[in-house]
Amino acid sequence: MRPLNILSVTSEIFPIIKTGGLADVAGALPSALAAEGVRVITLVPGYPAVLKALEAMEVVHRYLSFFGGAATLLSGRAGDLDLFVIDVPHLFDRPGSPYLAPDGRDWPDNARRFAALARAAADIGQGVAPGFAPDVVHAHDWQAGLVPIYLSLTEGPRPATVMTIHNIAFQGVFPPHLLFELGLPASTFTIDGVEYYGQIGFLKAGLQHADRITTVSPTYAKEIQTPAGGMGLDGLLRVRSTVVSGILNGIDDKVWDSSADTNLAQSYTRDDLDVRITNKRALQKHLGLSQDPDVMLFGVVSRLSEQKGLDLVLAGLSRLLAGGAQLTLLGSGDRILEDRFRSAGLAHPGQVGCFFGYDEGLAHLIQGGSDALLVPSRFEPCGLTQLCAMRYGCVPIVSRVGGLADTVIDANEMAVSAGVATGFQFGPVALSPFTDAIDRAKALWRERDAWRRLQGNGMRADVSWRRPAKQYARLYGSCLST
Repeated sequence: MRPLNILSVTSEIFPIIKTGGLADVAGALPSALAAEGVRVITLVPGYPAVLKALEAMEVVHRYLSFFGGAATLLSGRAGDLDLFVIDVPHLFDRPGSPYLAPDGRDWPDNARRFAALARAAADIGQGVAPGFAPDVVHAHDWQAGLVPIYLSLTEGPRPATVMTIHNIAFQGVFPPHLLFELGLPASTFTIDGVEYYGQIGFLKAGLQHADRITTVSPTYAKEIQTPAGGMGLDGLLRVRSTVVSGILNGIDDKVWDSSADTNLAQSYTRDDLDVRITNKRALQKHLGLSQDPDVMLFGVVSRLSEQKGLDLVLAGLSRLLAGGAQLTLLGSGDRILEDRFRSAGLAHPGQVGCFFGYDEGLAHLIQGGSDALLVPSRFEPCGLTQLCAMRYGCVPIVSRVGGLADTVIDANEMAVSAGVATGFQFGPVALSPFTDAIDRAKALWRERDAWRRLQGNGMRADVSWRRPAKQYARLYGSCLST
């Protein structure tokens, strides 16, 4: 049998351009799927960083008029990635974030920008790229949400469509007067089309028209079908529940490999965990903490937002730091949270060290040098940092939501006795359960043999893309058999 051909459509992809976990997924999944006989070509916008990274570039198709100007569809490679790039200079030739203007606000033409991405995907699905006919078009998040509806409006055979929700909080909602500008007929502005509470809903349109809907963990797939977790889309998802599934994310275990990570001061395996102390010292020095390997060091690698529950870390800081414990934080986002963590660093010199922004190397060092990682999210579709933590022998402390609940085995008494625990869960997401989990972790950390077993369990867990890739391959096959 010939390999399945998949067109993946995403607004960001690691290692070229990244703002969050979507990029990690889009960058790692193609190589994992290759082992399953699935060929993936990824369509991305022609941001400056993407065009700079593109090798062996070829012109696939030219558009004389495309959402307000000329455009070119390109093909090429960037490292190990096979790419299509929709080069639309008037929409994508801009510095900085893919989504935000320099003032921190959404680009005012984001509707046109990501409609262009979706339109190009639909055109590829209809054969505009010679030599490539996708069996399935896999659209990621709201930025690719119009792909299924564009394809539904075409005549003749079309590829199957899969819509993946990476975070239902981000939906791509725009004013209705843009309908014709986006190339959508008036007939689509209905409850069964793009209409969403009187607006145009990109994600809603994708969920309405895709053949299959996935999200990034089984628990999150259930949560988004409830009023509390569905953020206005739960009714639609319940109606379409027979095509909704949750497939856990993985991480690239070549990128996240403590035995060969040049970002660490000292590489290590689960057989020589004692040498992690070198990374702990390096991390303490890097962030201005007291050089003391005998205190417990907590880490945070996160976007700073209410979703991530980091206000709980601030509210419980005195309890966390009791006994000389330390906190390192890498993140950016909400300015109020940044200011509060900055103030915490000033109030607790030598115990709290923060870096605001993003630094891939520092993210690896925090995982390789911290004793425990804090992930107190109010909701979390999957989460990747806890998977990286387990891989690096950094014990995760997580809220019992979404993919966090699916990936971390709580160190309760029975799980510790059975030798299967990999971290700590708490719930509900509130201060008292969070600080109780901190206290449990501190107590077990003092039992060094028990803590070492916890680290080893996490490092033995398969957090790679191998199993998810098999599930995606089966999903794609099921799309073609119906």
